[in-house]
Amino acid sequence: MSKYVPIIGLEVHCELKSNSKNFSSSKNGEGEVNTNLSVIDIGYPGILPVVNKEAVRKSIMVALALNCNIPEKLIFDRKNYYYPDLPKGYQITQFANPIGTNGYVMINVDGEDKKITIQDTHLEEDTANMDHLSTYSLIDYNRAGVPLLETVTDPCINSAKEAIAYLETLRNMFLYLDVSDARADLGQIRVDVNVSLKKENDDKLGTRVEMKNINSFSTVKEAIEVEIKRQMDILESGGVIEQETRRYDEVNKTTIFMRGKSDAVDYKYYIEPNIPPIKLRKEFIDEIRSKMPILEYDRKNKYINEYGISNVDASTLTKDKKLSDYFESIISFGANPKETSNVITGFLLGYLNKNYKNISDINISSNDFSDIIKMMSSGKISNKQVKDIFTKALDENISVLDVAQSIGTQISDKEEIRKIINNVFNENPKVIEDYKAGKNVNGFIMGLIMKKTSGKVNPGVTNMVLMEELKKI
Repeated sequence: MSKYVPIIGLEVHCELKSNSKNFSSSKNGEGEVNTNLSVIDIGYPGILPVVNKEAVRKSIMVALALNCNIPEKLIFDRKNYYYPDLPKGYQITQFANPIGTNGYVMINVDGEDKKITIQDTHLEEDTANMDHLSTYSLIDYNRAGVPLLETVTDPCINSAKEAIAYLETLRNMFLYLDVSDARADLGQIRVDVNVSLKKENDDKLGTRVEMKNINSFSTVKEAIEVEIKRQMDILESGGVIEQETRRYDEVNKTTIFMRGKSDAVDYKYYIEPNIPPIKLRKEFIDEIRSKMPILEYDRKNKYINEYGISNVDASTLTKDKKLSDYFESIISFGANPKETSNVITGFLLGYLNKNYKNISDINISSNDFSDIIKMMSSGKISNKQVKDIFTKALDENISVLDVAQSIGTQISDKEEIRKIINNVFNENPKVIEDYKAGKNVNGFIMGLIMKKTSGKVNPGVTNMVLMEELKKI
């Protein structure tokens, strides 16, 4: 049996946030059907598109984050391929001179880093939204002309797991940069998937099959796995893969033929005559670069290498930019990064999940959070007290510092703890007899001490003093 290697390329379309559309002043956002329109959007004769500077700025930001080369001039092309969902019958896009080329992004799969190379990322306009019913179709032009950034990988992905890791990394990049809300459920991010199989140790790529406009990452994963199996079965039985476009049937878990496709398709691109080339000044690009935040991959490595946080916890902290920003704000007030991470990943996220909340819902300022961590670090309160303090503060929507004051600080003084231990000995002579008889009662005694002090003694110091006192018996 021949062994085949999956070769996958992804094209990700992401709607950009802006007040207006890409080439008109119409509103970019929600509205009643067919109300966010202008004469440009609906293709009146003599229309003149105007480039949205904010969409360009955000596109350049993404291109820089993808380590792409930025061109000296911004040039748009006209794609003369009939679009029933664009009134003017063509799309304004970028073909010969994309806004970013030859880039890469790092992903992590099962603890291993991999570089995903980017062919290009280019700025274009989205199409209208069409609903196909039994005997007719309805069209809403509100989406027509919305800024759309398409990012195309090289065929360098080798599994569904790698594909999802890349998609999650790219979506988080959009969120970190605040260029898009990237909500798949609203169609703000959509994926075209190209899948082929090549023989192991063979440089020649197999015939690719495209699946278009997949709206969820879980469906992307399923579609890739199903298509790999379909192609594998055909090749192993001596068949030939045809180049075609297929769609994924989520109900029957299969891909279905839509139309044949050839690499020779001529979209008749030419430079958009109504938009002159725009020089991209170095100062403009440098200003964009200077305002970019540290992204997920670099933050994660920083947390691991500088703060000693585990790979799992660092991944958890950086998966959500709001959580990562909150963590960084807490440690900016002097809290120990690793102890802060332990409290967030070991307690806070579990509390939020249990109560169907997210990080935006909590009422604890990063300064107050930091003060609680510093109290724990200095031994004034225990790990258990930290959880109790945060739980009460979150449940009752009150100040963590007020709760900490009401609970009281942890007892860490060795001599005070020694007195408490001896009082426990005097109150429980049977335990002392059991210890003298060789029984292991250390844990039981610790439980008695914790009960007597309502858990306020420092466990580490208490255990050390307990060992000292037991040796005297």
